[in-house]
Amino acid sequence: MDDRIQKWLYDIKIAIDEIDSFFVGQPMIFSNYQDNKMLKRAIERELEIIGEAINRIVKSDESYIEKITDSLNIIGLRNQVIHGYDNISDENIWAILINHLPPLKGDIIQLLNEN
Repeated sequence: MDDRIQKWLYDIKIAIDEIDSFFVGQPMIFSNYQDNKMLKRAIERELEIIGEAINRIVKSDESYIEKITDSLNIIGLRNQVIHGYDNISDENIWAILINHLPPLKGDIIQLLNEN
């Protein structure tokens, strides 16, 4: 594995761990997320980092499109958060946190462990 790809994978893991840390000691409740603008912005920033890192990985080695579940959708989310910020719904971001972030974390840990 290319050293740059390994670094970007590690960046993704750190971003996911940061998102997880926002909920330590408190339950993951949608209304708490929705009412906390600072939390929403922090999560959006971490999702931007994840999307940009995956974008760089895929540009460097297209085989990672298959190795990282929903990689192209994650890149699309990054673009939406950055360029279409006014169209981001709390419900969509929450669904990503609950349904898509855990499998992504598994993919990233597996890829890092393979190296």
